[in-house]
Amino acid sequence: MRSPADALLYGIIDLGYVAPEDAPGILEKLIAGGIDMVQLRGKNYSIDELSLFAEELLQFTAPAEIPLIANDHAQIAQRVDVQGVHVGQDDESIKAVRAQVERPIIVGKSTHSVKQAMAAEREGADYIGLGPIFPTPTKPDYPPIGPSQIHEVRKRVSVPIFCIGGIKLENLKQLLAAGARSVVIVSGLLQANDVVGYTRACKKLVTDLRPVISGL
Repeated sequence: MRSPADALLYGIIDLGYVAPEDAPGILEKLIAGGIDMVQLRGKNYSIDELSLFAEELLQFTAPAEIPLIANDHAQIAQRVDVQGVHVGQDDESIKAVRAQVERPIIVGKSTHSVKQAMAAEREGADYIGLGPIFPTPTKPDYPPIGPSQIHEVRKRVSVPIFCIGGIKLENLKQLLAAGARSVVIVSGLLQANDVVGYTRACKKLVTDLRPVISGL
């Protein structure tokens, strides 16, 4: 199973964009395109529903050795063998999540500033999401922080950093030039006309440019 440290492109099956019945097919395309991690996010679904969806998606992620991360709810990891849980600033603490799951899991945390990123690492996050970098309808309540903080966070935080928020193929090169090494792309992947081709193009750009910016 891949680890966050090895991941370049993180996808999200967001049920706000994808109907549950379409999720397995989209996931297959994301995997074919080269995603390294994937999260299941469904803000308006119950724990029971999300657990069932996670079980279905695991049939695709497990053979590909891609970690499946549940958004927000440690209860999903109690019921289903997902590899991790991702929490936001207003969700349960990382310690509380780990205490509820009787096996080692990946725990990631969303952060929106250098201060929050440093706090998440101290709290024990295995990786952080940093953003939103650009405006995004997925996080309308959070103003975009822009790419300028990426270097500062990288200097102060040693866990993997996934930049997120409004990232598309057309602004990905700019983001990588600003110091990003790993990214989360949501609607850009899910709404692409050619999901496999778009995912593959994003993965190639991150892979090709990462060695160039790794010393920044």
